[in-house]
Amino acid sequence: MTQADSDNTNAAAARHGFGVDVGGSGIKGGIVDLSTGDLVGDRYKIETPQPATPDAVARTVAEIVAHFDWTGPIGVTLPAVVTNGVARSAANIDKSWIDTDARALFAKAIGNENITVLNDADAAGVAEDKYGGGKGKDGVVVLLTFGTGIGSAVLHNGVLLPNTEFGHMEIGGKEAEHRAASSVKENEGLSYKEWAKEVSKVLETFEALLWPDIFIAGGGISRKSEKWIPHLTNRTPVVPATLLNTAGIVGAALAADNAVASAETDTSAGSVA
Repeated sequence: MTQADSDNTNAAAARHGFGVDVGGSGIKGGIVDLSTGDLVGDRYKIETPQPATPDAVARTVAEIVAHFDWTGPIGVTLPAVVTNGVARSAANIDKSWIDTDARALFAKAIGNENITVLNDADAAGVAEDKYGGGKGKDGVVVLLTFGTGIGSAVLHNGVLLPNTEFGHMEIGGKEAEHRAASSVKENEGLSYKEWAKEVSKVLETFEALLWPDIFIAGGGISRKSEKWIPHLTNRTPVVPATLLNTAGIVGAALAADNAVASAETDTSAGSVA
């Protein structure tokens, strides 16, 4: 086989997807190699418009997609509960998102009907489970993103239970994220050891309810996991997230690809029937 033949074979084997991660301060997107979870080239980022209304965000997402001349399926994350493509809450984006049909909105703005919309923490969880800290792990995997609040994603053998929102669970008289978000550490001037004590209380509550096989710790503070994970006292193993800033993009692209595969399976089943 010549080098050219080898390159063509590798290109044919590569399966690419596209994801856009909508955040409170920035919206970023990129092409993803779905066989590895790596970005193909650089991501493209634009500041989140203020106010972050549905129309303004949709225009920005469309601009990012156009930057890559992408015409295939697209996954988009939102910092919101999302059911059947409809935003049911709004965190760090305009409250007018609530009850907006996000899937239809993005489809119209982009000119592409193959749109999948999901919660941002769920996207990160899907990505970490397949390519990152949860890769090769069976059973119940729980991703927690520690930032301004606490995002959560729960998967069982690779299948997502969407929109868990465990950061709002009350633990010892406080919401989990008011007790153990990384913003609490900064605002209260806690040491890593002191903060880890609060994180342990949260994890112990979650593991008593879910009996996970592994926790994945995400968010910016996971970059310094060696300073606090060793201080945790809960029973379930905790590993740091590995995808970090690309998790949302990767998870969105994977979700869009899975949606297409599911639709094709349904169509095939219908044809057989």
